[in-house]
Amino acid sequence: MRRYTGSNPLTAFTFNELKTITGNFRQDYMLGGGGFGSVYKGYLSEDSPERTQSNTVAVKVHDGDNSYQGHREWLAEVIFLGQLSHPNLVKLIGYCCEDEHRVLIYEYMPRGSVENNLFSRVLLPLPWSTRMKIAYGAAKGLAFLHEAEKPVIYRDFKTSNILLDQDYNAKLSDFGLAKDGPVGDKSHVSTRIMGTYGYAAPEYIMTGHLTPRSDVYSFGVVLLELVTGRKSLDKSRPAREQNLTDWAAPILREKKKLHNIVDPRLGEDYPIKGVQKAAMLAYHCLNKNPKARPLMRDIVDSLEPLQAPFDVPIDKSTLTVYSDNSN
Repeated sequence: MRRYTGSNPLTAFTFNELKTITGNFRQDYMLGGGGFGSVYKGYLSEDSPERTQSNTVAVKVHDGDNSYQGHREWLAEVIFLGQLSHPNLVKLIGYCCEDEHRVLIYEYMPRGSVENNLFSRVLLPLPWSTRMKIAYGAAKGLAFLHEAEKPVIYRDFKTSNILLDQDYNAKLSDFGLAKDGPVGDKSHVSTRIMGTYGYAAPEYIMTGHLTPRSDVYSFGVVLLELVTGRKSLDKSRPAREQNLTDWAAPILREKKKLHNIVDPRLGEDYPIKGVQKAAMLAYHCLNKNPKARPLMRDIVDSLEPLQAPFDVPIDKSTLTVYSDNSN
Protein backbone atom coordinates (compact mmCIF):
# COMPACT_ATOMS: atom_id res chain seq x y z
CA MET A 1 0.00 0.00 0.00
CA ARG A 2 1.17 3.53 -0.77
CA ARG A 3 0.19 6.51 1.37
CA TYR A 4 -0.66 9.91 -0.10
CA THR A 5 -0.71 13.01 2.05
CA GLY A 6 -3.25 15.82 1.82
CA SER A 7 -6.22 17.17 3.75
CA ASN A 8 -7.38 13.58 4.12
CA PRO A 9 -4.42 11.21 3.55
CA LEU A 10 -5.47 8.30 1.31
CA THR A 11 -4.03 4.86 0.77
CA ALA A 12 -3.64 3.32 -2.69
CA PHE A 13 -4.64 -0.36 -2.47
CA THR A 14 -3.86 -3.08 -4.98
CA PHE A 15 -6.76 -5.20 -6.19
CA ASN A 16 -5.17 -8.28 -4.61
CA GLU A 17 -5.12 -6.48 -1.26
CA LEU A 18 -8.83 -5.78 -1.64
CA LYS A 19 -9.47 -9.46 -2.34
CA THR A 20 -7.77 -10.27 0.95
CA ILE A 21 -9.69 -7.56 2.83
CA THR A 22 -13.09 -8.77 1.54
CA GLY A 23 -12.44 -12.52 1.60
CA ASN A 24 -12.35 -12.46 -2.22
CA PHE A 25 -15.56 -10.39 -2.30
CA ARG A 26 -17.61 -12.93 -0.39
CA GLN A 27 -21.34 -12.76 -1.05
CA ASP A 28 -22.13 -12.74 2.67
CA TYR A 29 -19.90 -9.64 2.99
CA MET A 30 -22.04 -7.69 0.52
CA LEU A 31 -23.65 -4.63 2.12
CA GLY A 32 -25.63 -3.46 -0.89
CA GLY A 33 -25.34 -2.06 -4.36
CA GLY A 34 -26.67 0.33 -6.95
CA GLY A 35 -26.04 1.63 -10.44
CA PHE A 36 -22.33 1.98 -9.68
CA GLY A 37 -21.75 -1.64 -8.59
CA SER A 38 -21.56 -3.36 -5.19
CA VAL A 39 -20.38 -2.52 -1.67
CA TYR A 40 -18.69 -5.13 0.56
CA LYS A 41 -17.67 -5.19 4.18
CA GLY A 42 -13.94 -5.68 4.61
CA TYR A 43 -11.38 -6.12 7.39
CA LEU A 44 -8.01 -4.43 7.24
CA SER A 45 -5.04 -6.46 8.39
CA GLU A 46 -3.69 -6.08 11.92
CA ASP A 47 -0.64 -4.13 10.78
CA SER A 48 -2.62 -1.72 8.60
CA PRO A 49 -1.81 1.95 9.34
CA GLU A 50 -5.54 2.75 9.04
CA ARG A 51 -6.52 0.62 12.02
CA THR A 52 -7.83 2.83 14.80
CA GLN A 53 -10.91 1.92 16.82
CA SER A 54 -11.92 -0.70 14.30
CA ASN A 55 -10.44 -2.31 11.23
CA THR A 56 -13.79 -2.69 9.48
CA VAL A 57 -14.24 -0.88 6.17
CA ALA A 58 -16.75 -0.61 3.33
CA VAL A 59 -15.35 -1.46 -0.11
CA LYS A 60 -17.27 0.09 -3.04
CA VAL A 61 -16.52 -1.69 -6.31
CA HIS A 62 -17.55 0.11 -9.49
CA ASP A 63 -19.18 -2.23 -11.97
CA GLY A 64 -16.19 -2.41 -14.28
CA ASP A 65 -17.82 -1.16 -17.47
CA ASN A 66 -14.96 1.37 -17.46
CA SER A 67 -17.24 3.99 -19.00
CA TYR A 68 -16.17 7.60 -19.09
CA GLN A 69 -18.99 8.57 -16.73
CA GLY A 70 -18.18 5.73 -14.31
CA HIS A 71 -14.51 6.72 -14.12
CA ARG A 72 -15.46 10.38 -13.79
CA GLU A 73 -17.73 9.71 -10.81
CA TRP A 74 -15.09 7.51 -9.16
CA LEU A 75 -12.48 10.22 -9.67
CA ALA A 76 -14.80 12.91 -8.28
CA GLU A 77 -15.14 10.95 -5.04
CA VAL A 78 -11.37 10.52 -4.72
CA ILE A 79 -10.77 14.22 -5.34
CA PHE A 80 -13.52 15.65 -3.12
CA LEU A 81 -13.17 13.25 -0.20
CA GLY A 82 -9.38 13.40 -0.45
CA GLN A 83 -9.55 17.17 0.03
CA LEU A 84 -12.45 17.46 2.47
CA SER A 85 -12.70 16.22 6.04
CA HIS A 86 -15.64 16.80 8.39
CA PRO A 87 -17.47 14.77 11.08
CA ASN A 88 -20.59 14.71 8.88
CA LEU A 89 -18.86 13.47 5.73
CA VAL A 90 -18.02 9.79 5.41
CA LYS A 91 -14.26 9.27 5.58
CA LEU A 92 -12.55 7.92 2.47
CA ILE A 93 -9.66 5.70 3.56
CA GLY A 94 -8.27 4.74 0.17
CA TYR A 95 -8.85 3.68 -3.40
CA CYS A 96 -7.77 1.25 -6.10
CA CYS A 97 -7.11 2.24 -9.71
CA GLU A 98 -5.62 -0.82 -11.33
CA ASP A 99 -6.33 -1.93 -14.92
CA GLU A 100 -10.14 -1.78 -15.27
CA HIS A 101 -10.75 -1.80 -11.50
CA ARG A 102 -12.10 1.35 -9.84
CA VAL A 103 -12.66 0.82 -6.11
CA LEU A 104 -13.17 3.09 -3.09
CA ILE A 105 -12.55 2.13 0.55
CA TYR A 106 -14.53 3.99 3.21
CA GLU A 107 -15.00 3.89 6.94
CA TYR A 108 -17.69 1.35 7.79
CA MET A 109 -21.04 2.81 8.86
CA PRO A 110 -22.72 0.07 10.92
CA ARG A 111 -26.32 1.31 10.73
CA GLY A 112 -26.37 1.71 6.97
CA SER A 113 -28.38 4.35 5.15
CA VAL A 114 -31.15 6.60 6.42
CA GLU A 115 -33.30 5.16 3.62
CA ASN A 116 -33.00 1.63 5.01
CA ASN A 117 -33.70 2.77 8.58
CA LEU A 118 -36.55 5.16 7.84
CA PHE A 119 -38.54 2.98 5.45
CA SER A 120 -37.76 -0.46 6.86
CA ARG A 121 -40.67 -2.76 7.61
CA VAL A 122 -38.44 -4.83 9.90
CA LEU A 123 -36.64 -2.27 12.08
CA LEU A 124 -38.41 -0.28 14.75
CA PRO A 125 -39.47 3.20 13.53
CA LEU A 126 -36.89 5.91 14.15
CA PRO A 127 -37.87 8.08 17.14
CA TRP A 128 -38.52 11.77 16.49
CA SER A 129 -35.35 12.81 18.33
CA THR A 130 -33.24 10.51 16.13
CA ARG A 131 -34.84 11.91 12.99
CA MET A 132 -33.98 15.45 14.02
CA LYS A 133 -30.45 14.36 14.96
CA ILE A 134 -30.07 12.95 11.44
CA ALA A 135 -31.42 16.15 9.85
CA TYR A 136 -29.07 18.28 11.98
CA GLY A 137 -25.98 16.23 11.13
CA ALA A 138 -26.76 16.08 7.42
CA ALA A 139 -27.40 19.84 7.38
CA LYS A 140 -24.01 20.48 9.01
CA GLY A 141 -22.38 18.33 6.32
CA LEU A 142 -24.02 20.32 3.51
CA ALA A 143 -23.24 23.65 5.19
CA PHE A 144 -19.57 22.65 5.41
CA LEU A 145 -19.51 21.85 1.67
CA HIS A 146 -21.21 25.11 0.70
CA GLU A 147 -18.84 27.17 2.85
CA ALA A 148 -15.60 25.35 2.02
CA GLU A 149 -12.68 27.39 0.68
CA LYS A 150 -13.72 26.07 -2.73
CA PRO A 151 -17.52 25.68 -2.39
CA VAL A 152 -18.96 22.29 -3.33
CA ILE A 153 -22.49 21.48 -4.48
CA TYR A 154 -23.40 17.95 -3.44
CA ARG A 155 -26.09 17.51 -6.17
CA ASP A 156 -27.40 14.11 -5.06
CA PHE A 157 -28.69 14.65 -1.52
CA LYS A 158 -31.14 11.86 -0.63
CA THR A 159 -31.80 9.35 2.16
CA SER A 160 -29.82 6.56 0.48
CA ASN A 161 -26.70 8.76 0.44
CA ILE A 162 -26.83 9.62 4.16
CA LEU A 163 -25.13 6.93 6.23
CA LEU A 164 -25.37 6.37 9.99
CA ASP A 165 -22.76 5.32 12.52
CA GLN A 166 -23.52 3.31 15.65
CA ASP A 167 -24.90 6.40 17.43
CA TYR A 168 -27.04 7.56 14.47
CA ASN A 169 -24.65 10.36 13.54
CA ALA A 170 -25.32 11.24 9.90
CA LYS A 171 -22.55 11.35 7.30
CA LEU A 172 -22.86 12.22 3.63
CA SER A 173 -21.52 9.61 1.23
CA ASP A 174 -21.29 9.12 -2.55
CA PHE A 175 -19.70 12.25 -3.98
CA GLY A 176 -19.77 10.98 -7.56
CA LEU A 177 -22.08 13.76 -8.75
CA ALA A 178 -20.63 16.57 -6.61
CA LYS A 179 -19.57 19.72 -8.45
CA ASP A 180 -17.42 22.73 -7.67
CA GLY A 181 -19.77 25.60 -6.87
CA PRO A 182 -19.88 29.02 -8.57
CA VAL A 183 -17.14 31.45 -7.61
CA GLY A 184 -16.69 35.19 -7.98
CA ASP A 185 -19.62 36.95 -9.61
CA LYS A 186 -21.06 33.75 -11.10
CA SER A 187 -24.53 32.87 -9.83
CA HIS A 188 -24.63 29.23 -10.93
CA VAL A 189 -22.85 26.34 -12.61
CA SER A 190 -24.29 25.06 -15.88
CA THR A 191 -24.14 21.29 -16.03
CA ARG A 192 -25.73 18.20 -17.50
CA ILE A 193 -28.84 17.38 -15.49
CA MET A 194 -28.06 14.46 -13.20
CA GLY A 195 -29.27 13.35 -9.79
CA THR A 196 -32.40 11.62 -8.54
CA TYR A 197 -35.92 12.52 -9.62
CA GLY A 198 -38.06 13.44 -6.64
CA TYR A 199 -35.14 15.15 -4.89
CA ALA A 200 -33.75 17.43 -7.62
CA ALA A 201 -34.74 21.11 -7.53
CA PRO A 202 -37.26 22.09 -10.22
CA GLU A 203 -35.17 24.98 -11.61
CA TYR A 204 -32.18 22.64 -11.99
CA ILE A 205 -34.29 20.11 -13.90
CA MET A 206 -35.62 22.84 -16.20
CA THR A 207 -32.43 24.81 -16.87
CA GLY A 208 -29.39 22.77 -15.78
CA HIS A 209 -28.39 25.73 -13.60
CA LEU A 210 -26.89 24.34 -10.40
CA THR A 211 -26.47 26.40 -7.21
CA PRO A 212 -26.08 25.63 -3.50
CA ARG A 213 -29.83 26.34 -3.21
CA SER A 214 -30.38 23.23 -5.34
CA ASP A 215 -29.03 21.22 -2.39
CA VAL A 216 -31.33 23.18 -0.06
CA TYR A 217 -34.37 22.01 -2.03
CA SER A 218 -33.17 18.40 -1.82
CA PHE A 219 -32.68 18.86 1.91
CA GLY A 220 -36.29 20.01 2.18
CA VAL A 221 -37.44 16.79 0.52
CA VAL A 222 -35.41 14.66 2.93
CA LEU A 223 -36.68 16.64 5.93
CA LEU A 224 -40.21 16.00 4.66
CA GLU A 225 -39.42 12.28 4.44
CA LEU A 226 -38.20 12.30 8.03
CA VAL A 227 -41.39 14.03 9.21
CA THR A 228 -43.84 11.91 7.23
CA GLY A 229 -42.06 8.56 7.01
CA ARG A 230 -42.92 8.54 3.30
CA LYS A 231 -40.65 8.24 0.27
CA SER A 232 -40.22 11.20 -2.08
CA LEU A 233 -41.83 9.11 -4.82
CA ASP A 234 -44.05 6.12 -4.08
CA LYS A 235 -46.00 4.56 -6.95
CA SER A 236 -47.81 2.23 -4.55
CA ARG A 237 -49.82 5.10 -3.07
CA PRO A 238 -52.96 6.75 -4.53
CA ALA A 239 -52.22 9.02 -7.51
CA ARG A 240 -52.48 12.27 -5.54
CA GLU A 241 -50.09 11.02 -2.87
CA GLN A 242 -47.35 9.51 -5.04
CA ASN A 243 -45.22 12.67 -5.16
CA LEU A 244 -44.45 13.58 -1.55
CA THR A 245 -43.83 17.30 -2.07
CA ASP A 246 -47.01 17.76 -4.13
CA TRP A 247 -49.04 15.98 -1.46
CA ALA A 248 -47.53 17.41 1.71
CA ALA A 249 -46.31 20.91 0.80
CA PRO A 250 -49.78 22.53 0.87
CA ILE A 251 -50.28 21.28 4.44
CA LEU A 252 -46.92 22.39 5.88
CA ARG A 253 -48.17 25.84 6.92
CA GLU A 254 -51.47 24.61 8.38
CA LYS A 255 -50.73 23.80 12.02
CA LYS A 256 -54.12 22.20 12.65
CA LYS A 257 -53.65 19.73 9.78
CA LEU A 258 -49.99 18.81 10.35
CA HIS A 259 -50.88 15.72 12.37
CA ASN A 260 -52.36 14.29 9.16
CA ILE A 261 -48.94 14.04 7.52
CA VAL A 262 -46.74 13.09 10.51
CA ASP A 263 -45.47 9.49 10.30
CA PRO A 264 -48.27 7.45 11.95
CA ARG A 265 -45.67 5.00 13.28
CA LEU A 266 -44.61 7.70 15.76
CA GLY A 267 -48.00 7.52 17.46
CA GLU A 268 -48.11 10.60 19.69
CA ASP A 269 -44.42 10.41 20.57
CA TYR A 270 -43.38 13.72 19.08
CA PRO A 271 -43.35 17.37 20.21
CA ILE A 272 -46.08 19.36 18.47
CA LYS A 273 -44.03 22.56 18.37
CA GLY A 274 -40.99 20.67 17.12
CA VAL A 275 -43.02 19.21 14.25
CA GLN A 276 -44.37 22.66 13.42
CA LYS A 277 -40.87 24.12 13.27
CA ALA A 278 -39.55 21.26 11.14
CA ALA A 279 -42.55 21.57 8.80
CA MET A 280 -42.03 25.31 8.33
CA LEU A 281 -38.34 24.75 7.67
CA ALA A 282 -39.18 22.16 5.01
CA TYR A 283 -41.70 24.60 3.52
CA HIS A 284 -39.05 27.30 3.11
CA CYS A 285 -36.50 24.85 1.68
CA LEU A 286 -39.01 23.74 -0.96
CA ASN A 287 -39.77 27.26 -2.17
CA LYS A 288 -40.07 27.28 -5.98
CA ASN A 289 -37.94 30.44 -6.01
CA PRO A 290 -34.38 29.30 -5.20
CA LYS A 291 -33.34 32.76 -3.98
CA ALA A 292 -36.06 32.62 -1.32
CA ARG A 293 -34.71 29.39 0.18
CA PRO A 294 -32.59 29.64 3.34
CA LEU A 295 -28.84 29.09 3.38
CA MET A 296 -27.63 25.81 4.85
CA ARG A 297 -25.99 27.65 7.79
CA ASP A 298 -29.41 29.10 8.65
CA ILE A 299 -30.97 25.65 8.41
CA VAL A 300 -28.36 24.32 10.86
CA ASP A 301 -29.26 27.14 13.26
CA SER A 302 -32.98 26.36 12.90
CA LEU A 303 -32.45 22.67 13.61
CA GLU A 304 -30.24 23.15 16.66
CA PRO A 305 -33.12 23.92 19.09
CA LEU A 306 -34.93 20.80 17.84
CA GLN A 307 -32.14 18.64 19.31
CA ALA A 308 -33.44 19.24 22.84
CA PRO A 309 -35.22 16.27 24.46
CA PHE A 310 -38.96 16.53 24.89
CA ASP A 311 -41.48 15.02 27.27
CA VAL A 312 -43.11 11.98 25.66
CA PRO A 313 -46.88 11.89 26.22
CA ILE A 314 -47.96 9.17 28.63
CA ASP A 315 -49.68 6.28 26.87
CA LYS A 316 -52.41 5.51 29.38
CA SER A 317 -53.08 2.12 27.82
CA THR A 318 -49.69 0.92 29.08
CA LEU A 319 -50.24 1.96 32.69
CA THR A 320 -50.76 -0.79 35.22
CA VAL A 321 -53.57 -0.06 37.67
CA TYR A 322 -53.00 -1.29 41.22
CA SER A 323 -55.90 -1.56 43.62
CA ASP A 324 -55.43 -1.11 47.32
CA ASN A 325 -57.06 -4.13 48.98
CA SER A 326 -55.79 -3.33 52.40
CA ASN A 327 -58.37 -2.44 55.06
